[in-house]
Amino acid sequence: MAAFDAAIALGAGIECDLRLTADGVLLIFHDRDGARLCGSALVVSQSTAAEVARLRLADGQPIPTLAELLDRTQGRVPLLLELKEERNAARFSAAVAAQLAGYDGPVGVMSFAAGVGHWLKHHAPAVRRGLVLSGRESRLARWISMRRADPHFLAISIARLGVRTLPVYAWTVRTPADRVRAAPLADALIWEADGRP
Repeated sequence: MAAFDAAIALGAGIECDLRLTADGVLLIFHDRDGARLCGSALVVSQSTAAEVARLRLADGQPIPTLAELLDRTQGRVPLLLELKEERNAARFSAAVAAQLAGYDGPVGVMSFAAGVGHWLKHHAPAVRRGLVLSGRESRLARWISMRRADPHFLAISIARLGVRTLPVYAWTVRTPADRVRAAPLADALIWEADGRP
């Protein structure tokens, strides 16, 4: 939450990863389980929010929820939410759409899973949707994902920037050199640390 507060103070957008608990709570958490960040093998998608709430991050803080972030930002800065989908695109997308229904602020939802974009297109078309591409996909797999997700924008690894026809968000810009390299090739930069503008 300290990083989110710093971004809000700068007026910078916030990109974060979401996981869905077994009982449908949206958590801001990158990893599938708590091993690396919390010293626990607890798998987020197979656990209840109450079970995950017992975990602590390295700074002693609990894992924040999307609801807490939305309350904290109150629409003051753009949000870019990456859904870490685990074969639950419809359930996950529905939970995010429901959470965003009352939110008044700029937000985009993206995922490596084309099913997220597909669900949003058909059930929450007002939500700006993106497709995350690693650049390691085959051309056929990329084409299938693009057709299924029908994204408004793409998020592409900074290492894989090139010609495109949709808005591209480049990740992760960590240094001034990354920023210089990516700025002319991308429409928006997802940055951290020394990659800030």
